[in-house]
Amino acid sequence: MKLYVTRHGETPMNAAHRVCGLTNIDLTEKGIAQAKEAGRSLQDKGIKRIIASPLLRAQHTAKLIADEIGIDTIETEQRLIEQNYGIYENTDWDGEAFAVRYPGGESMLDLAGRLYPLLNKLKAENGPTTLLVCHGGICRMIRTYFLDVKNTDYAAFKLPNCGIMEFDL
Repeated sequence: MKLYVTRHGETPMNAAHRVCGLTNIDLTEKGIAQAKEAGRSLQDKGIKRIIASPLLRAQHTAKLIADEIGIDTIETEQRLIEQNYGIYENTDWDGEAFAVRYPGGESMLDLAGRLYPLLNKLKAENGPTTLLVCHGGICRMIRTYFLDVKNTDYAAFKLPNCGIMEFDL
């Protein structure tokens, strides 16, 4: 089974280099354009299922992509919600602020603990080609399910808004 993973389109907080985390905000005009372009780039990939985070920015991105590739239904999956960055929510993001546990938030193990079972379930189902629409922190952790990622690589990886990863599940 092919699995595609994308990050939502740009938000005002992304544009300002601030940590979005669980803040429930929508896309900018640039983010809307990014989502439409991502949808166009996915038209020939055979995607039959879209599963998205419940946060507005991911839902809006999923809807725009679905419109481009002709899918009527978007499934919502709570486990795809962005990482809880605790006290770092809505702060300036310097790209170096990785921690084992964010005070008041989730640890990397918490994140893997909710994402890996979802990926295992999708693998066991061996269903149709699927697109996950989620968030930067989630994309970073999903990547570790498929690749041998060193700590420095984990911290350095940042999927751009509406960037797309492809995996065999």
